Amino acid sequence: MTLLLKNGFLIDYATNTQKKTDILIEDNKIKRIAKNITDSADTIINCEGLSIIPGMIDIHCHLREPGFEHKETIETGSNSAVKGGFTTICPMPNTNPTPDSTIVLQQIIEKAKQVAKCNVLPYASVTKGEKGEELVDFEELKNAGAIAFSDDGIPVANSRFMREAIIKASKLGTYVASHCEEKSVAAGAINAGPIAEKLGVLGVLPEAEEIMAAREIVIAETNHVHSHICHISTKTSVNMIRDAKARGVNVTCETCPHYYSFTEEEVLTSGTNAKMNPPLRTETDKKAIIRGLKDGTIDCIITDHAPHSEEEKAKELSKAPNGIIGFETALAATITNLIDPGYIDYLDMVRLTSYAPAKILGIDRGVIKEGAIADITIFDPNIEYVYEKESIVSKSKNTPFIGKKLKGQVVYTIVNGNVVYKK
Repeated sequence: MTLLLKNGFLIDYATNTQKKTDILIEDNKIKRIAKNITDSADTIINCEGLSIIPGMIDIHCHLREPGFEHKETIETGSNSAVKGGFTTICPMPNTNPTPDSTIVLQQIIEKAKQVAKCNVLPYASVTKGEKGEELVDFEELKNAGAIAFSDDGIPVANSRFMREAIIKASKLGTYVASHCEEKSVAAGAINAGPIAEKLGVLGVLPEAEEIMAAREIVIAETNHVHSHICHISTKTSVNMIRDAKARGVNVTCETCPHYYSFTEEEVLTSGTNAKMNPPLRTETDKKAIIRGLKDGTIDCIITDHAPHSEEEKAKELSKAPNGIIGFETALAATITNLIDPGYIDYLDMVRLTSYAPAKILGIDRGVIKEGAIADITIFDPNIEYVYEKESIVSKSKNTPFIGKKLKGQVVYTIVNGNVVYKK
């Protein structure tokens, strides 16, 4: 099968390309990139006025299957992902049962092959049942298809276990993604400060994230291994990681669109749909996250897509579950809140959403060049709209972006040379 993209504006970080061009795709690979390609093709897409980037990669999300299919499934989650322009997603292992064995992991992989519209590369857990009491067999799970390891949602409190896990994963050419939360100072519903006081709820101290982030940096530096820190949200976390990188420490990290789009004040209008872990922080923290994205301290943007039912989110603030969905708003939130204000440019966006995630995962993606796999996101950078609940494809609707004006929308998503989403 051949597919010809005509007159699109190609933006590729790896090749430092920003130009109007045609792209010819044959089977699952990019055959040619040139102006005015006249070859015949099975399908021709006019990309006039549209931008073309390497398929977006989300290295941290939640699909809820197995065990919590009332929130999301692999099928509904992948449908939401491709609508948002994601061609590869990496679901976390906080499911029931947990993928702490090859049997459960392979069931997830096989189900994804059957129903998912995008590439699904699942994490395995760090400890059995995510209980923090016994490490999994890293080599066996890596060989069975685990892209990496995490107990996301639950911190690995035992530092000896975490040190051993990070070292083992690094030796296997992969990594542990650390949910940084020191439980002794983590109790609370939203960020500690005036908003929590105004609402009469216990606040989560920023140190809950920062203490654990410091531990992972120490493990990486002392043992000369790779640590990956999940969803950072505070100024101190950014500063510590920046300083560590300057010393040559092999540490990578991620953040989410909500941390550069909102502050803790969003809870006053969006309620539990603005409750997540780590929580939305202060304006100072938000500015630090933006600076970290711009200067390369923060390696990639992830969604932490975390679906919950409306009944669950309808509970009072202190009892409602943490998390928001994010696949369908990530690109627009980045254009609206980072690119339009001039904090980063489109090449930066491709670095953060495609190129760097592929490098962290160690997969052959994140670039548009001749011979590369045709995972491609095509979007309209100029369209403006109000994000509405009725438009959401995800099974869950828990997001503070509902009712917000956004700019930029995915028009086509191509996975392995096939159009899997069309607006």
